[in-house]
Amino acid sequence: MNSLTRKEILPSVAQTLVAGALLHGRQNGWEIAVAVVDPHGFLVAFGRTDGVAPPIGEFALDKAYTAGTLRQSTLGFGERMASSPTLGLGLSTRSRFMAWGGGVAVFEDGVCIAGIGVSGAKEAEDIACANAAIDSVGLTAV
Repeated sequence: MNSLTRKEILPSVAQTLVAGALLHGRQNGWEIAVAVVDPHGFLVAFGRTDGVAPPIGEFALDKAYTAGTLRQSTLGFGERMASSPTLGLGLSTRSRFMAWGGGVAVFEDGVCIAGIGVSGAKEAEDIACANAAIDSVGLTAV
């Protein structure tokens, strides 16, 4: 065999994740942007509230990219980077990697199928939006 079979999030489920995170944010009065990427870091779905600042969308995308490609939360990644000066220096030379909380890896049956990134509210609020969306579709957050 010369090929791989991979599990990736369905575009319709990615849209549902975006809608779920936005709903959670709106219910709490938070201005946020939400991005969902596949495990390779390619954008699958995006949305934002009406009043979110323009750069926030890029932050959400970078959080999703980091979580999806590294298969871990951006909060966990940030904690690891903060644990060592050399790791932190290495992060500063890499584009797209984000160490702020709000990026969450999305798993199904033990396999990372996506990353979701939420940005615009406080760190814990961004994480809450991502987790609420993931919970609403019966997937697992890491």
